[in-house]
Amino acid sequence: MASVVDLCNLALSRLGDSATVASIDPPEGSAQAEHSSRFYPIARDSLLEMHNWKFATRRAVLSELTVDSFNWTYAYAEPNGALRIISVLDATQSAEDESYPFAAESGEDGAALIYTNLQDATVRYVARVTDTTKFSPLFADALAWLLASHIAGPLIKGTAGQAAAKACYANFNLVFSYAKVSDANQRKSEPTHTPGWIAGR
Repeated sequence: MASVVDLCNLALSRLGDSATVASIDPPEGSAQAEHSSRFYPIARDSLLEMHNWKFATRRAVLSELTVDSFNWTYAYAEPNGALRIISVLDATQSAEDESYPFAAESGEDGAALIYTNLQDATVRYVARVTDTTKFSPLFADALAWLLASHIAGPLIKGTAGQAAAKACYANFNLVFSYAKVSDANQRKSEPTHTPGWIAGR
């Protein structure tokens, strides 16, 4: 699978830039490496947050906190590395079940919190995945287009840079749509239990 540097060089090639970078962490000193280092994490996290990617979806038992839960019964710590909360469930629910009501907020100290009325809650969330070997091929393709749209302006000045950024973002949207469909088709939805109202028939 493509490395971070591979994805950055793919983004550069899509801008018609013949330069290649060997490192962005730390950046090797070229303008291409500097801009790639600056915008790669932004592009990656933005794309991760846009969809419930199979490779980035996690489920975890929440840790209850002894803090003011305001109008909620329980307050929990948000899992480290969570980019977006998908649902709050009890331990017996499947991924397809409806989420319990919850509110994701920040405490006074900036800590990420989840409020809900569910005891012993679990959470499904999209995690920040930095290991590129976990990315699907279409996700990596879309990420390179999104990164190219970010670095086009700094590397290609003026209206030409704006046009290149716009073209790259259009290509990103196209590949992104394919990536979402492919990702959704790889998921299986199988019932884990029979609802009581059906079993009682």
